[in-house]
Amino acid sequence: MINLVLFGPPGAGKGTQSEKIIEKFHLTHLSTGDLFRKHLGEGTELGKLARTYMDKGHLVPDEVVIGMVEDKLVTTTETNGFIFDGFPRTVAQAEALDQLMVKIGAQISGMVALEVDEEVLKNRIRERGKTSGRVDDQDEQKIQTRINVYLDETLPVAAYYDKQGKLTKVNGVGSIDDIFQNISKVLESY
Repeated sequence: MINLVLFGPPGAGKGTQSEKIIEKFHLTHLSTGDLFRKHLGEGTELGKLARTYMDKGHLVPDEVVIGMVEDKLVTTTETNGFIFDGFPRTVAQAEALDQLMVKIGAQISGMVALEVDEEVLKNRIRERGKTSGRVDDQDEQKIQTRINVYLDETLPVAAYYDKQGKLTKVNGVGSIDDIFQNISKVLESY
């Protein structure tokens, strides 16, 4: 069983690479972004609460996110493992994820961190905003806020997994297929 944390700043290509990883390795995709969009689309109370934070470019509180992740882990019984896309975003979430994995008799196999220069990220996010219709991808101030939040609050998660010997950094600039080949080599070593 492979349980992968796919990591990187907004615009690093996590979503694109997740799709390829899921197809090749038959993992269950666990994206907090997808969970949030589901709740936002359904207009649930959780979705409304998440929206107030997301609209400001801030992270959704841990207890909300962890509850959604736990539900997904517990209700998914037939799987070759999970790919965590956009989660954990804080060290507290990483610690909670480790505890959740123990509950289901598993552990995190490793973290693949996509590394991309900040200017490249901004350009990618702006381009994504033009095609996706995502409002937060079209506002320069929100883009910068999201990058700053990543640097201040999320980047320490990589150090958390590095201390466990589970961090592998992969260059996130290049062709989609080249990046995927590099990620695949890492996953095949698990």
